[in-house]
Amino acid sequence: MKSHVRTRRNEAGLSQADLAAAVGVSRQTINAIERDRYDPSIELAFKLAYHFDCRIEDLFDPELDGDGP
Repeated sequence: MKSHVRTRRNEAGLSQADLAAAVGVSRQTINAIERDRYDPSIELAFKLAYHFDCRIEDLFDPELDGDGP
C-alpha cells in the first residue's frame, strides 16, 4: 500500500515524533508507514485521517492489481 503520510506531515510542518504523539504511536511506526514498510490498522488509519482532516483514501493508495471484485 502506498502512503502519502510523509507529504501531509511535511506540509503540516510536523516531525515524525510530533505526529506519532498526536495519534498515539511510536515515531518508528510513523517512519515505517512513510517508507511503505507497515500498513496501519484501520484504527490508526482513521486517526491519521482525522488528524489531517482528510479521507483515508487521501493518505493511502491500496495499489490494487485489478483482480478484485
